[in-house]
Amino acid sequence: MGTPAFAVPALDTLVAAGHDVAAVYTQPPRPAARGRAVQQSAVHARAVALGLPVRTPANFKADADRADFAALGLDLAVVAAYGLILPAAILDAPARGCLNIHASLLPRWRGAAPIVRAILAGDSTTGVTIMQMERGLDTGPMLLIEATSVDRKTGGELTAELGEIGARLIADALARLDDLPAVAQPEGGMTYAAKIDKAEARLDFALPAVAVERAVRAFNPAPGAFVEVGGERVKILAAEVTADAGAPGTVLDERLTIACGAGAVRPTLVQRAGKPAMASDALLRGWPIARGTVLAAHPAAPDPGL
Repeated sequence: MGTPAFAVPALDTLVAAGHDVAAVYTQPPRPAARGRAVQQSAVHARAVALGLPVRTPANFKADADRADFAALGLDLAVVAAYGLILPAAILDAPARGCLNIHASLLPRWRGAAPIVRAILAGDSTTGVTIMQMERGLDTGPMLLIEATSVDRKTGGELTAELGEIGARLIADALARLDDLPAVAQPEGGMTYAAKIDKAEARLDFALPAVAVERAVRAFNPAPGAFVEVGGERVKILAAEVTADAGAPGTVLDERLTIACGAGAVRPTLVQRAGKPAMASDALLRGWPIARGTVLAAHPAAPDPGL
């Protein structure tokens, strides 16, 4: 049970290990990208390629959907970024319950967006927890946990790395399921990883430069951190922190260095609407942004749960 690319390595690993995958559950196809064409999720597309049966209920409110799930007679369900809250009837249907591949070191960053929230908060490490699901939100006991460094990774890079770690851990967990102790999560250190609102990707230059640069990495590739220049939205896909200073949001030089609440950021990879990504100097050769241009500050994103 999974939806985005993060869950694909786990699906591949389960199949390669010889497990009998009775069905793949994923979010229904939805309009995506600029053309708004209906697209299957990454897990859906991979399941079709593997010849696996796919089910896409919008939720599990209908008795028929719950009955169909129960009728599979599952030993176990593996859940990875599925995108739905599973009701008790689903959690209890498999003989050995449901295991979740969660992309954080629980209990830190329970919730929908643990990877982005970890980068935004400046965490030095994150990781993957294999946990037994229960009715609370990511509150269940842990079977396996593995950490990795955040470094200067983007949201996309960290997602790919954690997806591979999760695939390896779930294979290990299933191979040793009878021998793995279920350990209760620590009582302290819990934070909540709220779902990302696209409005959060609008950069707030009133924040310190280090926080602005973290936002650039966290929202790469999606939804893409952005500023508005002359009414046009420009995504900033990579940036570096500098020691320059000035009024927050002010362009300080011909290299597009932008003053922040403390320090400044200099975009290095940018993208105009409908254009390919390009180095900032290439953008500026065709579209100069004058020193002194003020990019308006906007309200800071919600407290990430520090």
